[in-house]
Amino acid sequence: MIGFDFHAPKTQPEALELLARYGEDAKLLAGGTGLINMMKQNLVQPAALIQLSRIPGLDGIDASDGEVRIGALATHRNIETSPVIARELPLLAETYRHVATVRIRNVATIGGGLAHADPMQDPPASLLVLDTSVQTVSPGGGRTIPLSDLFVDYYETSLQPDEMIVEVRVPKPPAGATTTFLKFLPRSQDDYATVSVAALLVADERGICRDVRIGLGAAGSTPIRARNVEEALVGQPASLDAFRQAAALVKDVVDPISDVRGSAEYKRDMAEVFTRRALERCWTLAQARRP
Repeated sequence: MIGFDFHAPKTQPEALELLARYGEDAKLLAGGTGLINMMKQNLVQPAALIQLSRIPGLDGIDASDGEVRIGALATHRNIETSPVIARELPLLAETYRHVATVRIRNVATIGGGLAHADPMQDPPASLLVLDTSVQTVSPGGGRTIPLSDLFVDYYETSLQPDEMIVEVRVPKPPAGATTTFLKFLPRSQDDYATVSVAALLVADERGICRDVRIGLGAAGSTPIRARNVEEALVGQPASLDAFRQAAALVKDVVDPISDVRGSAEYKRDMAEVFTRRALERCWTLAQARRP
């Protein structure tokens, strides 16, 4: 690992001034669980690290005005165990419970994970399903970026060099929604997934699908929202056959790579299988709620 300048600003303006000074030669350090490993492998060689942990007010979790706001420095463990998340966004509590180990979850942050843009991560699939956006700040002002516009490619986002994520905003799911997160792990429980699937389903009293959302991780160069699967089901009666036919369409949007967790062909097959299972599980949960 090469030498670098280290800074630990205590305010957002200080951090932004450092970003402006170093430009593309700087990296923001939140939990460091991804960045430090890449630095050790010389995949990333920043001239400066800007540690954010001393900046107050970036780790809160609260619900208001129909959405949940999560500070960028909230750790995975914070989110997993938050009563607000459990009440308002149970899909996120379920998802973050599957990330790596407790030791990692106690350090890794939501903002750092999103900025890292590793498509193998678990949370982005569920965050996509929940129509999440991120709030950023820069010397030129702030902006809101839909999560679907944040990810560009492997480890690449639409963030500008002088821009930092300060908050993640998640709308509360629609009334009657059931959600689930499935992670296929042929190796150890703390490994990356061969494929992961998040699903949301809203069906009316007649069993007609009114809202369907599918997100996938480890299935391409970015997390994927399978809108073709969603469109095939909206307006249709919920049934095992309908889920099976719609899930088959996921192969048209995934583009996995072959690695130690499976061949690309195998991962495509598993994307279909676990999309179907996620839909079936949502439907089972929906039926169990009915009187």
